[in-house]
Amino acid sequence: MIIKCILAIVLSLTLAGVVLAAGKSGGDRNAQPIKIKSNELFTDNNNRTATFVGKVSARQGDMTIYSDKLVINYSEKDKDVEKVEAFGNVRVVQGNRQALAGHALYENKAGKIVLDTSPKVYQGDDVVSGKVITYFVDEQKSVVTGGADARVEAVIHPMDKGKDGSAKP
Repeated sequence: MIIKCILAIVLSLTLAGVVLAAGKSGGDRNAQPIKIKSNELFTDNNNRTATFVGKVSARQGDMTIYSDKLVINYSEKDKDVEKVEAFGNVRVVQGNRQALAGHALYENKAGKIVLDTSPKVYQGDDVVSGKVITYFVDEQKSVVTGGADARVEAVIHPMDKGKDGSAKP
């Protein structure tokens, strides 16, 4: 369930104009099995965590997240996912969309995912980067922030135009 959430959220990041927007719906994807591979798995019922370590890949449908470590935290009361954190060499891939970061945090209750540590999101040749990329799942909006050492940068390639001014596919 948690991997479904993080994959649907992270991989739904796409570029649209100068801001990030939601990608295609994960509805069909959520019915598909999730395959997680890692070198090790550690579970801790007292702390309500499952930790996948070493060359982690979590795949569901056409979406895959890779990282060095993936930690899932569950609530005590109803065992729902509270948060998921991916550490080290985080890469999320879906079709021609890819997100890269050193760290990603999905907070279920807040309905947001935060990519930090040199985050970049690519779609085809387009790219957006900054210090932190925050995607608000329920609102289907995102905020890219810069800082003293990292400004927001976006490279958007215009669509080819036909002679009549209409966009070519």
